[in-house]
Amino acid sequence: MTRDLLYAGARHLVRFWLWVFFKSIDVRHPERVPATGPALLCINYPNNLIDSLLVGAVVPRKVHYLATAALFRNPVMARLLTACGVIPVYRRQDDPRISLRPTEPNRSFPRPPTVETGRAAPARVDRNADAFAACFRAFDRGGLVAIYPEGTTHAEARVQRIKTGAARIALGWEGDHPDTLAIVPVGLSFEARKAFGGRVLVSFGRALAATPYLDAYREDPAKAVDALTRDIQWAMEAEVVHVERIDAAGLVHALEDLYRVELVRELQRERGLAPKQIDPLRLSRAIVDAVNYFKARDPERVERLWQRIQGYRALLAAYRVRDEAVGARARREPALRRHHSWQATAGFPLFAYGALVNGLPYFVPRWLARRVARKETDYATIRLLASIVALPLFWGLETWAVARLTSARVALAFALSLPLSGLLAYRYLVGAGRLRSRLRLATLALRQEHAARRLVAERQALLGELERAKGDYLAATRGSSF
Repeated sequence: MTRDLLYAGARHLVRFWLWVFFKSIDVRHPERVPATGPALLCINYPNNLIDSLLVGAVVPRKVHYLATAALFRNPVMARLLTACGVIPVYRRQDDPRISLRPTEPNRSFPRPPTVETGRAAPARVDRNADAFAACFRAFDRGGLVAIYPEGTTHAEARVQRIKTGAARIALGWEGDHPDTLAIVPVGLSFEARKAFGGRVLVSFGRALAATPYLDAYREDPAKAVDALTRDIQWAMEAEVVHVERIDAAGLVHALEDLYRVELVRELQRERGLAPKQIDPLRLSRAIVDAVNYFKARDPERVERLWQRIQGYRALLAAYRVRDEAVGARARREPALRRHHSWQATAGFPLFAYGALVNGLPYFVPRWLARRVARKETDYATIRLLASIVALPLFWGLETWAVARLTSARVALAFALSLPLSGLLAYRYLVGAGRLRSRLRLATLALRQEHAARRLVAERQALLGELERAKGDYLAATRGSSF
């Protein structure tokens, strides 16, 4: 009971901080997670600890995560993770003295890897039997277990080849409890993995059943495990923006930055759709499908397009303007509208106040993440955890200082103003960045009109080429995934 209360409290705290950290968290088909009964979530792993926090925040049931045993080395952390239902998994890299040799799983219970050492060494990896048993105990109570079948976090726009652990757990349980376990693929897609205020999509796929594989599992366990693993892989790929080839990822991201906004406007204009009715995952997946289509059938066209995009990006960098500003100029939007000017003028005092009292708690976690993160997938986790510490710490110190200098009533009003002023300051800063880029482009047009015209012309030419490619793709595929 105490552990469930601890998990519920941690979940509410995490939901608050995720609301602060992300601009929006879109959840697709959460109803596909069974409300009761044993279930296994198979999640892709693009952003380290953030992934677990997101899934736990959007799933109302308690989630028992499988996590590397390295997290349990600290006794305090081990007690906290255990209290939250986390199950340790011991891997070969957790003990360099251990080498693994493959074994055939048991028909009713997947055996852990055996251990070979020159001497009688502690068989730490054998403790994976405890992990499987812990999963089965959770299933026995009708619990929900989550696993990251890829094994390690990564920054690629694809689902890496997954390991067999999820299939072995599922078949091990279903062997004695047929037709009871739901295997739910989960896809996490980040608009900007490192950015504060980005969007994230959590997508739940249709549940798979392990029972159809049981007959094959009794005859040839390894073959059945491989078959179920393959189907789980495909189901996970269907829930994320999966770029099959790594060298295509750069082109896909460039097309999303340049063209997805235009596609959204087209859908709003031609189909009358509201912004919330447009599925960003579907648009991104359509772009990936189109890139794969042309790479297979007309690679020279893809290469020409990529070179042209690179040239356009080089122009943007040379003149220090953003694509958004060039697009606004192409649509003949004024660089400085009256209401924008009024908002910028009236909002500056609020921005100055918010930036002054929230500057340190905003920039210190950012600086720390840049210094400490060893890889891209660690950045957001470190920044979020640092923010959880930095915001209450700095706000508390500032409130204490105001109380000492004034009164408790003024300090209370000051404390209440901190979150709202910080949010307003951040929004003002984002808007100021866009306005600065537009003004820079307007200044460029006054000084070097040919340069501004060149940027607009190059962007229009790119969009025209993309429109032709879209038309050719839709005509060839006889349908539209847009």
